[in-house]
Amino acid sequence: MPPYLSVIMKREIVLTGIGAVMHFLVDSLSICCLYLLLPSYEGVGFVEVFLTYNILAFMTQPLTGLWVDRMRNRHWALLLSIVLLTLAVGIASFLPFPSYLLPLLLGFGNSLFHVWGGKQTVALMGNDIRALGVFVSTGAFGLAVGFVYCSWALLYVMLIALCLLALFASRDEMVESRSMNSASSGNSDYSLNVVWLSVALLMAVVMFRSYVGQDFSSAIAKTPTLILVIGGVAMLGKMAGGWLAKGFGIVPSMVVVLLVILIAMLFRQSGLAVLLVGIFAINCTMAVTLWLANVVLKGREGLAFGLLAAALIPGWLFAIY
Repeated sequence: MPPYLSVIMKREIVLTGIGAVMHFLVDSLSICCLYLLLPSYEGVGFVEVFLTYNILAFMTQPLTGLWVDRMRNRHWALLLSIVLLTLAVGIASFLPFPSYLLPLLLGFGNSLFHVWGGKQTVALMGNDIRALGVFVSTGAFGLAVGFVYCSWALLYVMLIALCLLALFASRDEMVESRSMNSASSGNSDYSLNVVWLSVALLMAVVMFRSYVGQDFSSAIAKTPTLILVIGGVAMLGKMAGGWLAKGFGIVPSMVVVLLVILIAMLFRQSGLAVLLVGIFAINCTMAVTLWLANVVLKGREGLAFGLLAAALIPGWLFAIY
């Protein structure tokens, strides 16, 4: 086998890739399921339903992250997530009336999956900033695909694919005699004051990123093609940020990224290209903030992922209201 293939086929890399694909499927399935049922919610707009889902999916992640950090066998968190998402699809498919269980099940299923995936990525690859970027990147494009190609057929195909991949990933973990938590166990090397000050600063950065990203996105006309382009650019930005930081160093790469963001903000009225560059650049910071959170919250990667995910919501709310 050629050396590059032996690297690509390493168990840890394969499972990290599967986690990224599942991230795409989970976010795509969730948005597709919500949109398919939206006409049934008479008198309730999409913003209300989607807001309920987002709050549950993101704001509960610090709690689910704490729980996943304490689990000995994290595959149960993944399997519970798949059960909740499957129940949501079942309710959407067979109940003759709208059920407000739908955003509840989708939200908690999403919350569990994301912290499981963040924790698993660290367990498999260590706190590798490139792997973190790859895992977090695919959800953005999944949202775009689920919205643009929303259909019952797509929903069922995504659910089947998600279940099969989840079974494979959880089976692999169960076969392993060691707990995957052992790869990231340990206590923070910093004092509590330094830890929580650092986390607060990182959450502030994430809120700013969410606000600016939504601001750039809202300035673009939402045709199906442009929705896919926005999702693809955001995905590439999240992925590229980790590789840029690894290749050129966090500080030099982020200085350039922040300058690009500032220029895009100043010239955001100049056209579509500037807005897309801004979306790409702002998303380059995602892997870096997650890597730093994992450093200061060593051994608590579920909590680190959850806190930064929760910080997305205030920024998003400020941008849309």
